[in-house]
Amino acid sequence: MALRLRDVTEEELLARLVPLLRGHDARVLLGPGDDTAWLTAGDGRYLATTDTMVRGHDWLDAWSTGEDVGHKTVAQNCADIAAMGGVPTGLLVTLAADPETQVSWCEGLARGIGTAARAAGTCAVGGDLSGADAGTVMVSVTAFGSMEGRRPVLRSGARAGDVVAVAGTLGRSAAGWALLRDERAAAAPDLVQAHLRPTPPLRQGPLAARRGAHSMIDLSDGLVRDAGRIGRASGVALDLSTDLLREDVAALVPALGEEAARECVLTGGEEHSLLATFEEKASVPDGWRVIGHVRACDGSRPGVLVDGRPRSGGGWDHFDASR
Repeated sequence: MALRLRDVTEEELLARLVPLLRGHDARVLLGPGDDTAWLTAGDGRYLATTDTMVRGHDWLDAWSTGEDVGHKTVAQNCADIAAMGGVPTGLLVTLAADPETQVSWCEGLARGIGTAARAAGTCAVGGDLSGADAGTVMVSVTAFGSMEGRRPVLRSGARAGDVVAVAGTLGRSAAGWALLRDERAAAAPDLVQAHLRPTPPLRQGPLAARRGAHSMIDLSDGLVRDAGRIGRASGVALDLSTDLLREDVAALVPALGEEAARECVLTGGEEHSLLATFEEKASVPDGWRVIGHVRACDGSRPGVLVDGRPRSGGGWDHFDASR
């Protein structure tokens, strides 16, 4: 019979999970084991962000293992740090779970968090455990980061005349989600994997900051939705070119068809690639590609355009009742 949380004490569970979470980061002076972690803060300033995943809303056990959930929650937090131009320096992990939850699922979660954190160049430094109501499992990660002496890159810095560039993929996570939803996962396992375990281009965030990016954002909720956030914050319009997105769409057509592929690229969420604006094409670092330009609003509302036409909506919304 599978061991469940109700069968072990908190100390026994921690003894199983902490070794899976451990890693090495020279900026962590004291990790799990005391009342708090102890971290260096570099120049005295640091980044902090948090994301939460809830079973049945952010993942389904029929699709995702505990290890998948661990990978994804680290990816989405570290992508937020990278989108400011920073590097992650430590993660706090909270797990609230129904006592009927299998211990092996929790071990998988810890293993996924540990593996993904090490790949991001950091580690888990502590956290919290809590019981929860029947059927509830919630995982939350708070990530800390360093700008290494730089100023953070904000959403509000885009300027008319900038080029818009992306680092990473577009639409693959949404395509994987669609295949899972339609019970067609076997049609493109690589797309399914992109949804279950996204791999953000974390090192491109600090690189963009060093190259003078004017604005930047993590593409967590879809290209159109997140580009619109830069536009509104900056008082400009980001004009995306479908010609420059043609290869992204073409890569998804065999699995989805033309129309669905185009929508995944423009509005698909949970990609965790990075979108930024730069002064000119020559400023765009290797690993980034131009997909549009920034225009003055000229009396129109700030936001996002696609081929010169206003576009909004789509993407991931936590409170969308249709999901």
